[in-house]
Order: sequence, then C-alpha cells, then structure tokens
Amino acid sequence: MEEKQRTFEIRTGCDRGLSHEAVGRQDRQLNTYDWLADVPGNHDFTEDNSLAGASDLVEVQFKNTRKGYYHNVNHLPLKKGDIVAVEASPGHDIGVVTLTGRLVQLQVKKANLKSEDDIKRIYRLARQVDMDKYREAKAREHDTMIESREIAVGLGLQMKIGDVEYQGDGQKAIFYYIADERVDFRQLIKDLAAAFHVRIEMKQIGARQEAGRIGGTGPCGRELCCATWMKSFSSVSTSAARFQDISLNPQKLAGMCAKLKCCLNYEVDDYVEQGRKLPSREAVLQTQDADYYYFKADILAGLVTYSTDKRSAVNLETITGKRAKEIIEMNSRGEKPLDLQPDDQPKQQEGPVDLLAGDSITRFDKAKKKKKKKKPQKVEGENKPQAEGENKPTPNNQQATPDGDGKPHQNNGPKKKQRPAPKKNDEEQPNA
Repeated sequence: MEEKQRTFEIRTGCDRGLSHEAVGRQDRQLNTYDWLADVPGNHDFTEDNSLAGASDLVEVQFKNTRKGYYHNVNHLPLKKGDIVAVEASPGHDIGVVTLTGRLVQLQVKKANLKSEDDIKRIYRLARQVDMDKYREAKAREHDTMIESREIAVGLGLQMKIGDVEYQGDGQKAIFYYIADERVDFRQLIKDLAAAFHVRIEMKQIGARQEAGRIGGTGPCGRELCCATWMKSFSSVSTSAARFQDISLNPQKLAGMCAKLKCCLNYEVDDYVEQGRKLPSREAVLQTQDADYYYFKADILAGLVTYSTDKRSAVNLETITGKRAKEIIEMNSRGEKPLDLQPDDQPKQQEGPVDLLAGDSITRFDKAKKKKKKKKPQKVEGENKPQAEGENKPTPNNQQATPDGDGKPHQNNGPKKKQRPAPKKNDEEQPNA
C-alpha cells in the first residue's frame, strides 16, 4: 500500500485531488487542459487494449520545459500521470504522461514537427529498475551543474550554466545555458565529457525560460506566469504598449527577467479591435466655435477627449467615438455643428469641484473630553482680613501709593518723559 501511495505521489506531484486526471489544478507547468477528457469516446479501448478510433499519440513531459510526443505502438492503456519509458538516442528516457486522446493531434500541429522521425515510441510503463536508475541519475544533477560552472569559468567563456538534466538511464546529460553572444563551447564539451563520462548536449535558453525555471513573484503580487501556466513564449514588442496607451517607461514595462512583460500581449488584441472603432488621431473636429484636436482616448470605453490646443489641455470635451465620426462626416460636407455635444445632450459647463463641500472640516478631529477644574487648595495665611493701611490691589494694573493725607494716589498711566534742557556753550559756562 505504501509503495502504491508513493508511486501515486510521483505521478501526480501531490497526494490528493484530481490533478492527474486533467481536471482541477494543473500539476505541471506545461500541462494542456484536456477539455475532451469527459467526452465519450476520447479514451475508448477495446478488449485487446487497442485504441478504437482514437489517436495513438501521447504527450510526455520531462524536467522543466522539455516535452515530446510519442507513438503508443504497444497500445498501452495510458492515462495522465503514468510514468513511462520512452525511446531516446541513445538508450531510453523516463517521463510523465501529460495528455492523451484526440487533443494530442492538435498539439502536434502546434509544435510544428518537421518529420515523423521526430515522433519516437513508448516502450513500456516504468518498472522499479527504471525508477532506481532514474533517481540515481537525478541525484547527480546539482553536483554536475556546480562543477560544470567551474569548468566554464576556467575556460573564460561568457556563459552561465543554469541547469543540468540527466536522461532517465544516465547515459546522456543536457546542459542548459544562457549567453548574450555566441559561445564557442567545443573545448567545453570535451572537458565535460571527460569529467562526467556521459554524452553531452548543450541547449541554449532565453531569459524568459530562466525566469520560469527559477520562479518568483511579479509586480502584480501573483506568482510568475512563466513559472505556473504559460506554455509558450511569444515575442513582446513596444507596439503592444502603444496600442494600450501605456507609458513607455522601461522600468515599469520590464518583468523579473529584464525583458518586456509577457502580460502586455494578453489584452492587446481587444485594444486593437476597439481602437478600430475610434476616429483617427490626426483628424481635426471643426465647430462653429473652434477647432478641436485629439488629446486622449479611453479605448475600451469608446470615449475620445479633444482640446482646442494641439499641445495642451484647453477646453477639454469628451465625446463618444461614434459622435466624433459623425462630426468628421459633417466637416467633409462643409457643415460645422454648434459644438461637439449632440443636440439632445446640452453642453454642461464644468466648474471647479470642491471636495469638501458639505463636509465639516473638523470631522477628523478627536472629541476633546472636558476636564473638571480642580479646586485650589487652601494654604495657611490665605483669606485673612487685611489690616488697615495695607495696600490693596487696584484694577487695570494701577498702583496705589499713600499720600500725606492718607488717601491713595492713583497713577493714571505712564509719566511723560521730560525733554532734557539744552546744554550751554562752553563760553557761557563759568570757569572753575
């Protein structure tokens, strides 16, 4: 029972769910969703295990982004998730079945295989001996990659070996490398063959494939598309950003691989289709008041904004693309409408918007709690009756001074300064 459970985990990549049956979450990066899986007749087999009208082609996937198509010449009842031994040159390889049935024929056409020789055979379901050799070969991949990098650095080659994949029987190794320029690795192949005693195959991959192999999180907060579900990498150009009116900022358009983001191609077809319904940007709309020039457009909403100045936002008017085409047709006939807005929709004068209209400016202030005033404590000597003759405080900071008659004299303000007497000349002063 434990051996069966372990084999199930190897086939599906998980210990539960229906990921090995072409429904639910995909368990491998390059999986193709089999939308014919529940259609009757897609996997019909006769009593002698021969296919009844279905294709004998099977899609088998290996490590990372490598997969191939094989003939099921022995008519094995294969299902998605089965581990099989397939033909290789030399020897055999071990892979996982990812797609069966009639849908494989469409995938073969999409792969654009040049000849039938590219489609090899499936030998058998993997045996225990095959799995032991397979695990032994996979255990050597990491150490081989580290040692091969040291050999490449010793030869002074401008390349980076990103991954190593051993064939299922251990007779061949594929070295995946990244290089900006063409690399002469003839001496490298000789050194690698002498070091590892296997057949060497060099395979160059791009920055997108490298990012998909490493994985990570994109600026959108989700896991990278190339590391989860993306099956093929198509070229991305800056024209896709122009069609969507996206600012051509290299820092924002580049992904984790330092190339243009693959998601720029997701909606570009919709933008191109909707953009055909809008008038040309070079068209000038003439009215009785002024001429209007193209300023900006909301492509998906079908709205166009025009300005009376070519280079700045002056008297902006937003109308539909249909209305803009009507005005262009009227101008071609020599007619000029009163304004851009249609007759049934009067022009609305937009004024400045007060964001705080109707709101209190103290709505964010915290409510202050009223503190109770503390009663002053009585100190010894206070609240005693004053003796006769003592000075009492007077209002308005007026000082009271006793005169000769005993009555207080009030000072009604500051005294005026007297001007100093002019000095006499030296001649008038008497000699000492």
